[in-house]
Amino acid sequence: MRIDLHVHSKFSERPSQWILKKLDCPESFTEPLQLYDIARRRGMTHVTITDHNSIGGALEIAHLPGAFVSEEVTSYFPEDGCKLHVLALDITESQHVDIQRLRKNIFDLVAYFEQEKIFNIIAHPLYAVNDRLTVDHFERLLLLFRNFELNGARNSRENQTLRRLLNQLTPDDIQRLVDRHGITPSFPHPHQKRLFGGSDDHSGLNVARTYTEFTGDPDTGTSLSAIENSRVVVHATAPSPQTMAHNLYGIAWQFFRRKFNLGQYAGKDPLVRFLDGSLGLDPAPEPGMLSRVYFFFSAKKNKRVKHPLSDSLASLLRHETQKLIDENPDLLAADRKDGGQDEAREGQWFEFVNRLSNRVMVHFGNHLLDHLSGANVFNIFHTIGSAGGMTTLLAPYFVAYSQFTMGRDLGNQIAGRFGRPPGDQTPAPAGDTHVAHFTDTFYEVNGVALTLRQQVQSAAAADRRYTLITCDDRNRPSEKGVAHFTPIGTYDLPEYEQQKIFYPPVLEMLDYCHRQGFNHIHTATPGPIGLAALAIARFLRLPISGTYHTAIPQYVQVLTGSGFMEDLAWKFVLWYYDQMDLIYAPSRSTREELVARGISAEKIKVYPRGIDTGRFNPSRRNGFFKRWHCDAQTTKLIYVGRVSKEKNLHLLSQAYRRLVQSTPSVVLTVVGDGPYLDEMKAENRGLPCIFTGRLEGDDLASAYASSDIFVFPSTTDTFGNVVLEAQASGVPVIVTDQGGPAENVIPEKTGLVVKGNCARAILSAMESLVADSRRRSEMGRAAREYMEDRSFEAAFNETWKMFGTLNADKMAMAG
Repeated sequence: MRIDLHVHSKFSERPSQWILKKLDCPESFTEPLQLYDIARRRGMTHVTITDHNSIGGALEIAHLPGAFVSEEVTSYFPEDGCKLHVLALDITESQHVDIQRLRKNIFDLVAYFEQEKIFNIIAHPLYAVNDRLTVDHFERLLLLFRNFELNGARNSRENQTLRRLLNQLTPDDIQRLVDRHGITPSFPHPHQKRLFGGSDDHSGLNVARTYTEFTGDPDTGTSLSAIENSRVVVHATAPSPQTMAHNLYGIAWQFFRRKFNLGQYAGKDPLVRFLDGSLGLDPAPEPGMLSRVYFFFSAKKNKRVKHPLSDSLASLLRHETQKLIDENPDLLAADRKDGGQDEAREGQWFEFVNRLSNRVMVHFGNHLLDHLSGANVFNIFHTIGSAGGMTTLLAPYFVAYSQFTMGRDLGNQIAGRFGRPPGDQTPAPAGDTHVAHFTDTFYEVNGVALTLRQQVQSAAAADRRYTLITCDDRNRPSEKGVAHFTPIGTYDLPEYEQQKIFYPPVLEMLDYCHRQGFNHIHTATPGPIGLAALAIARFLRLPISGTYHTAIPQYVQVLTGSGFMEDLAWKFVLWYYDQMDLIYAPSRSTREELVARGISAEKIKVYPRGIDTGRFNPSRRNGFFKRWHCDAQTTKLIYVGRVSKEKNLHLLSQAYRRLVQSTPSVVLTVVGDGPYLDEMKAENRGLPCIFTGRLEGDDLASAYASSDIFVFPSTTDTFGNVVLEAQASGVPVIVTDQGGPAENVIPEKTGLVVKGNCARAILSAMESLVADSRRRSEMGRAAREYMEDRSFEAAFNETWKMFGTLNADKMAMAG
């Protein structure tokens, strides 16, 4: 006897998922007779339908061979309204009436099942239907039910956890629960649980992917209650979020197809035929000769149209879908045979939706950034509104990935309560931190990128479960601990040469994070990849922390000269970081600024920053500047970092030109690259000034150590990693009193802190140190001593502890 014990038809009318509610769409659109035929074709000897609190569908097939009447009953724990679903199988119409009368109280319902000898199974027991299910509720289910379901629409990890836990129950476990909850099981041997399987299909696409086989050739006329002690085997094809999403798309397509009578276009319109082939139950008819001619001329016409007639979401979707079909004729030839093809179909559909949404989002992203660049306020909000409609298109995937994480924490808590290891270590338990670190800046030339690279190396050396996730448009070699994604599009910032914005493939990243089983998301920047990190953390129900690395609003003001754009940037940045569970500020001044602007002080921590004290070391002093014929007696000033306006390098140029007039035996070296480089060269033409371009590795370390004074005029840096590097190299530093760098200096001991945005103050500090070599030497030694206790490994370990603490706190709150 083979039967899928959990299947829905069109009589399950009330949708549970918000996307179906928004469409005013029933939870299922499948005809009962259609379900019967599909189940029998897929090898089921018996068929039942378990609609929500309805037997209408089951009655329509009850007269057919091997069919019987069942339903999925919604019930509640009376004290707190925790909702449960219970399969009541092989029932009569009069029993259905009684069940509906009693179902509001799970204790009354279970007592009635026992009285009437109704075969019942608690469905998806680790799924919190209305987010109220706790470990205590589950313990009471163990006392109330003998039969538990391995649900074919839920995460296989939950099924594994359930199977392992139930198989290891002992009489002592049950007695402990009886003593705790005061419930005495009404069936013998309550520690011996039974597992049954059902697909929980709502679209007809996954019928019998999970089913129950009763072995021993029972009499087919015998009721289920009479054979429930037969040996049972559950057969299942493990579902994935793509499986659930494919089901939701299938329901929506079946709804729209019927509502708008779209079936009449199946032989004419390639899009309708493609959707029938991907989401329908019946094979799309082969196009006739006239239809083939129509397809041919339609394709030629579409190739001539490079852009849709309007920027509306509907027009873009139709245009880009037609292009995808024209470019990939195999989409119209998807195999529609029953059995063994479901995974291929849901995978093909995922790729299609991913590619379609990527194309449309690139269009909207470019428009939005164009409007931002031009400060076109009304167009900005119009584009955001249109792009927001993409949420509806992608909602089935967002819902599916979110649903697949719902039982994760509960399963781990239950396993912990019973002293058993979880059924699956993916995602890891809270104590085993597994971090996905998202960043837009991994391949850039700045202190943030250097810190990130050092974190990857430290994580690998300490065998930490840490993956840095990023993307750019170059073919990068694979690196351990780095997941590199190809962007779906690229935008060049007109105000910031050499700086690009990459649009990340959100669906691909979401799927990757689900499969890898991360239990903590960290984001380094609030750019497109940071927004993807926030969305993924929400969909996967994971804690998220963020580092406030860059003073973005200040950069925006410097680059655009617009107070309005700076204010808009502040609104976005504050909104973004307020979504974090924890914010890591690189300095006290940054923390105070965020608090002053409304972020709760309780969620901001100043995190430790370290330095590679082995690489950046006074021993690297080696006459590096001889290649530029720089005299050994010349005092060497150095700046390292991005060569751009927001670093106040124009003030450094002003101060240096005046310094040279009174002190000719000095040279300024600028290490780095950026949009201000050519202009700065022109400003210092004819002066003893060296522009090395970007330096890395030993060359960078030698440049630091072979210098005499490090000058950093920026007022927009939240930390200033280069200030640490210079001091570790035994070089005194000059920084401003604005931003994070001032906190990394001991004033008058390891360097000088001067008034920000003031060329005269920078000049005075340079004159003071250039004139006093003994003071420079003393400051250099003090700077090195100051850095020796700030190793990068120690700082990374401290940050890792913070990640673990946040995870533990979130798990405790969930419990």
